[in-house]
Amino acid sequence: METASLHDLKERLEGELRIDKLSKALYATDASVYRKTPLAVAFPKNTSDLQKLILFAKEHSIGLIPRTAGTSLAGQCVGDGIVVDVSVHFTKIISVDKEKMQVTVQPGVIRDELNTYLEPYGLFFGPNTSTANRCMIGGMVGNNSSGTTSIRYGITREYTSSLKTILSNGEEAEFKALTTDEFLDKTKLDSFEGSIYRSLHKELSNKEIQEEIIREFPKPQIHRRNTGYAIDELLKSDVFGGKKDLINVCELLSGSEGTLAFTTEITLQLVPIPPKLSAMVVPHYRTLEDCLTDVAPTMKHNLHTCEMMDKVILDCTKNNRDQLKNRFFVAGDPAALLMLEVKSDTEEDLQKQIEALLATIEASGLSYSNSILNAQEGKMAAELRKAGLGLLGNIVGDKKAVACIEDTAVAVEDLKDFIGEFTQIMAGYKQSAVYYAHAGAGELHLRPMLNLKKSDDVHLFRAITTDVAKLTKKYKGSFSGEHGDGIVRAEFIPLMIGDKNYQLLKRVKSYFDPTNIFNPGKIVDAFAMDESLRYTIDRKEPEIKTLLDFSDSEGILKAAEKCNGSGDCRKTHQSAGGMCPSYHATKNEKDTTRGRANALREFLTTSEAPNKFNQKELKEVFDLCLSCKACASECPSNVDVATLKTEFLYQYQEANGYPLRGKLFAYNTQLNKLGSKVSGLTNAIYDSSFFGGLLKSSAGVAKERTMPKVYSFNFDKHLQTFDNKNTKNKKSIALYIDEFTNYLDVELGKDAIEVLTKLGYDVELFYAESGRTYISKGFLKQAKKLALDNIEKLKVFADKNIPVVGLEPSAILTFRDEYRRFTTDKETITKIATNCYLIEEFLANEITAGVLNSDVFTTETKKVKIHGHCHQKALSNQKVTFDILNLPKNYEVSIITSGCCGMAGSFGYEKEHYEVSMQIGELKLFPAVRKSPEDTIISANGTSCRHQIYDGTKRQAKHPITILKEALL
Repeated sequence: METASLHDLKERLEGELRIDKLSKALYATDASVYRKTPLAVAFPKNTSDLQKLILFAKEHSIGLIPRTAGTSLAGQCVGDGIVVDVSVHFTKIISVDKEKMQVTVQPGVIRDELNTYLEPYGLFFGPNTSTANRCMIGGMVGNNSSGTTSIRYGITREYTSSLKTILSNGEEAEFKALTTDEFLDKTKLDSFEGSIYRSLHKELSNKEIQEEIIREFPKPQIHRRNTGYAIDELLKSDVFGGKKDLINVCELLSGSEGTLAFTTEITLQLVPIPPKLSAMVVPHYRTLEDCLTDVAPTMKHNLHTCEMMDKVILDCTKNNRDQLKNRFFVAGDPAALLMLEVKSDTEEDLQKQIEALLATIEASGLSYSNSILNAQEGKMAAELRKAGLGLLGNIVGDKKAVACIEDTAVAVEDLKDFIGEFTQIMAGYKQSAVYYAHAGAGELHLRPMLNLKKSDDVHLFRAITTDVAKLTKKYKGSFSGEHGDGIVRAEFIPLMIGDKNYQLLKRVKSYFDPTNIFNPGKIVDAFAMDESLRYTIDRKEPEIKTLLDFSDSEGILKAAEKCNGSGDCRKTHQSAGGMCPSYHATKNEKDTTRGRANALREFLTTSEAPNKFNQKELKEVFDLCLSCKACASECPSNVDVATLKTEFLYQYQEANGYPLRGKLFAYNTQLNKLGSKVSGLTNAIYDSSFFGGLLKSSAGVAKERTMPKVYSFNFDKHLQTFDNKNTKNKKSIALYIDEFTNYLDVELGKDAIEVLTKLGYDVELFYAESGRTYISKGFLKQAKKLALDNIEKLKVFADKNIPVVGLEPSAILTFRDEYRRFTTDKETITKIATNCYLIEEFLANEITAGVLNSDVFTTETKKVKIHGHCHQKALSNQKVTFDILNLPKNYEVSIITSGCCGMAGSFGYEKEHYEVSMQIGELKLFPAVRKSPEDTIISANGTSCRHQIYDGTKRQAKHPITILKEALL
């Protein structure tokens, strides 16, 4: 492929065509084990762009790989042609027909966001994948997705009413339900579309072909079936002697993985919103066999979900910060458990369903504990299950739970026996697999533990997949239940449906796509399942020295490799959580946790440079990372991009020098210390439009930003003004006066002293610079020196059991987080980390212990809205702030679901980042603040957050401690 041709195409598109090294690296992988570097990545803006791409591909005999969120597990979204990402521009909900209960959307609409939009209509799209907060309808149609609710709502194919497409010759065609006469009329069209209908009619009218399909395809009661093309579904129409009076070629296109046509619009059939009341019964089992034995009898109940989790998955959740809270219902150490959800419109009926279900479970006597969860608790349990796939990536080391046989579906009555034989196969390979997911649908996600960097395990990869394919065929099951064939299973289609049927599939492909431009290598004429793997087999692992300690992941490369592509980071601001705030603003893959981890992995493993970090592409991919740390808790694999970025910046700057602005921000504390000595002059310069503007311009600071004031204050003297010795609690604490409190937020430090002493604590002051500014700018030598010095000081407090209490989350939480990577003395740093608290954490613990109550606070009525700091959300929790602000008994407190504020220390000051910073603030936080009445108190415990709120809304936010000080009697 000549680069000149791609440049010519780029000029002709209204959207984008990227041919740079970084974009191709980002789109070389999906959530599978495969890696194929594309020629280019296209972001078409409209149908005309798609037609241009299709005709270009046809002219140059290259493939087009359609892609939305890129979470496919079988390798559907990778290829060596042009990846066509429709997730950026094809995102419109076009229309809703309430009478017909239908919605028409473009393929880039996210499933959960669609259902939010449909809620006022009382309508709902049923199929519900574990990726529902980022997966897109185009991908769901391409994979014929089903998910946790399939036992109640079925699969995407059943809800796909019509598809507007572009065919392989550039012609537009709409596929929808047709009567027999309408279908036959289509066969008479003198067009490419007409030729497709004629060919399908000729093939499927043949009785021998019909009999072969019926004989070899999976059992018809297995509704999760994506093995090859769904030609068996078309046989159900009266056109071919079946009982259905309509025929819809959408049933063939759904699950075709973009290999037959390119979809531009999708009309979905909807259902009424499910009953509002729900409960979940969770029986726990000592053995997997006991668990599977209970599946068939429980499925006789009116269940909405019947999911399973095994011990491997449950153990992974123990190490995930975000999922720990969702383990509350787990009793003991089960080998497996079922999650059985029932719903109803009345409490009385719901209770009857629970009792009947419990009776069935207790009759078998196989479970040792049966948890009963209410609706909210059930949602938390469901989140634990949904995180299962990503959590598998959190297993330390190169052996991973590999997706290859994870999609087998059999009839429910066959499940126990199938799993029994499967376990024997695995034992023969000395393998223990992971078992979880859709037990009620006859589909468990079964995964062997393999190291695909090693040739022996790659051989096992093929051998195990082959044996399980044969086992699935024995039970007349589907080898691809919901995740599709892609690369990993397409090779086995001839085994699963017979060679005659496979040859038919090849002919069907040729009728739609004679030049093989649509996603080649998938379903037919498949790529080899054990080639084009993400990692080079038997490679010599690159030696990568780092200043930070990544031993918990066996090195920085493996820390990046923990990302398995599940794409949790591609959820938008409309979903819960704050991961990847820059992606929320840009919708650019490079601005996701996945994108950054993939880019780092790519260059660390392929670069021949002495300093593998010295790559302009890595500088670009980390540029918009705000180091919010949401990924450290929300990413199921705990890929901590903030820490990866810090190490990258250090390594890159060691090779290229440290820029002036970076130095100004890194050494900001020293500059503030100097400025505070002449604070009046310093602040006057900051306020001056001329001198302040000149200062901003020379430092690369956005002209729109207000500059923080600096102060000089004697906190020791201030502490002496309070009666600090006549304490009622007799508890000593060290109030940490961090670098921000010391020179910028002086009033906050004063407020904290007043609150703590009046509450009766014996306060001493601990002064130290945390090193946060050094860390954020990659000045790791300076940060490490500070950290080691502070560790010695903090150890003294820890040894004396004197809690160290901090005001600024980004400072105090540094002791709990980054400091762990500056020292090998894990015992000491763990002791220090557990002795350091956000001030809200400390006071909330005191409330729980019964030490603090509302007696010393006002009884006035006020409303408070809380915006929590990103590091607090990732490393602590917001509830502690909520709890202490409820100390005044008549305060009405709520938490703003705000995500990141967008400031992130120096990030929001930098002129090239200002626009993105404000876009992030405008997504959630600023609108929530603006619509709050003026007498509502806005609480924000981060100094950057308070600054951002002021710059974005002109509202003064207050630290929780200031709010409590003002509420003291």
